[in-house]
Amino acid sequence: MPSLSRWIDLTREKPRVTFQQLIDFKDESEALYELLALLIEVDFQQRTLFKDWTIHDVIAHLHIFNWAAEESIRDGDSFVRFYKGLGRRRKEEGLTLRESTDLWLDENENSVRNRELLDVWREYYLGMAERLADVDPRMRVRWAGPDMSVRSSLTARLMETWAHAQEVYDLLGVERVDKDRIKNIAFLGMNTFGWTFKNRKLNVPENVPHVRLTAPSGEIWEWNEPDVENCVIGSATEFCQVVAQTRNIADTELSVIGDTATHWMSIAQCFAGLPEDPPAAGSRQRVG
Repeated sequence: MPSLSRWIDLTREKPRVTFQQLIDFKDESEALYELLALLIEVDFQQRTLFKDWTIHDVIAHLHIFNWAAEESIRDGDSFVRFYKGLGRRRKEEGLTLRESTDLWLDENENSVRNRELLDVWREYYLGMAERLADVDPRMRVRWAGPDMSVRSSLTARLMETWAHAQEVYDLLGVERVDKDRIKNIAFLGMNTFGWTFKNRKLNVPENVPHVRLTAPSGEIWEWNEPDVENCVIGSATEFCQVVAQTRNIADTELSVIGDTATHWMSIAQCFAGLPEDPPAAGSRQRVG
């Protein structure tokens, strides 16, 4: 029979290691799920103001890239094969991103669509949050662009979930109430200042603007030294909307002062991929 101290060691629950970005990703996904949970099957074919995507298209896109992000953590070479294969197939078969995503669902998720896909997506991200809870957030992983940390990968999943949720909130006419977890997206927006210009083959300005944002909670978030001639000041939600390209800067109340700040806010892009232009002024807004 083991000693009392040994028995205590054997029965003591091992503490789980996790990190805030993983928790925030799960919580942001849950917020979107709660918005969609009461919809009926036909509702998922409503078209949003984002490239005519339906609600089904949004959930399908989030699901496939949640899977891809976890695969990059589990097996980087497998992720690269998936990503290259996806691109090759789109080119060879002339598929849109939405079409290639539905084809992936046909081949990997028994052709789930709409309401059924909503439940599959939720089951997967909840399981993903559990499976990654004890992964080292500093570990480097492969991605479509440069390698990144697991922490950055989950920040990107949070950002994309939050950004694509916006077109759903807009379509359903629901006023969104953000939480301070969007600070992850604001950080991402700041960290991609230089990349936004490099991605367009433009010289990166040396005078990075001062940014002062009011969080949903009322807390003030600031980056860089105060500079009244080169700054972005205002709502953290609106700043995140601009850098994630869910709103045109003209459709916000952000105060943008100076040439560098103005140029940045006109092309800001906190997500990977080829340069994308922000939505035209007035084209993305809440319905009703």
